[in-house]
Amino acid sequence: MPISYFLVLSALLFSVGIYGVLARQNAVLVLLSIELMLNAANINLVAFSAFLQEAGVAGQVFALFVIAVAAAEVGIGLAIVILIFRNRQSVDVDEMSLMKW
Repeated sequence: MPISYFLVLSALLFSVGIYGVLARQNAVLVLLSIELMLNAANINLVAFSAFLQEAGVAGQVFALFVIAVAAAEVGIGLAIVILIFRNRQSVDVDEMSLMKW
């Protein structure tokens, strides 16, 4: 398979993720959209690693690091969302002004 298929799939996933981050008001859906963007980056890393076979498995290793960072981001992000929901009874991103002075 040509690498362009994987790059187009990655670009589409990243575009859907960007739209989700910019258009959604629910914090959980924003976190899901960020996960889509990270998965698009993983597809690029693995596709280029397979395309450039003389480079070794560096792309797969970086993809594993991205997966580990994404898992930590979800854990911390959901904990913050749950705490905000307990205080505000809403997870609307526009209403989250707790950090403003």
